[in-house]
Amino acid sequence: MNQQTLYTASTSTVEVNKLLKNTYLLLSMTLAFSALCAGIAMAMGIGRFASLGLSIGGLVLLFVTLRKADSAAGLFWVFAFTGMEGASLGFILNHYVGMANGPSLIMQALGLTSVVFVALSAYALTTKKDFSFMKGFLFAGLLVMIAVMIINIFVGSSMVFMAMNAGIAMLMTGFILYDTSRIVNGGETNYIRATVALYLDFLNLFIAILNLLGMSNDD
Repeated sequence: MNQQTLYTASTSTVEVNKLLKNTYLLLSMTLAFSALCAGIAMAMGIGRFASLGLSIGGLVLLFVTLRKADSAAGLFWVFAFTGMEGASLGFILNHYVGMANGPSLIMQALGLTSVVFVALSAYALTTKKDFSFMKGFLFAGLLVMIAVMIINIFVGSSMVFMAMNAGIAMLMTGFILYDTSRIVNGGETNYIRATVALYLDFLNLFIAILNLLGMSNDD
């Protein structure tokens, strides 16, 4: 019985390590591809409506990617999704590039995002703590942020915009812990779905930090 238990635990560890390796390898590749597509979109000078169209297209591709995650076509769709999401950033990145110290601002946001992402991921990976208890709070918070975002489209308050981005940044730190914990503790066994989750955490955290830094720079 003890030998069987040890064998099962060893097999489980090997599977988790393989999942982690595949997930972070694919995540690094999709982030690089996303950055390339963002650079192309910036060079093309895409407008606000083109950016919105790409964002909506990315949302559609997100559902397709999740449906195809267990098939051989999953890899194609995850790159299609992350590429379109990266391209949708072209407008907002050009907006910040046009500001004083714009390129530096973007690099600061990227650096802060990377530090936070790596630190939280490392914590979840090393401690193997189960953060599944955060699920209800995180998804409730996400719904609140979406509602605030919709309301602020009509209100147009800079204070609400800043508070919303601060809230999104806090939520994404929780999602990084939650999604990494799911991989480590067997809640997610598909590396494409795991990659999509972590990619969205990184992307939304980056955008939130960039908006916060941009508003501070305006001041």
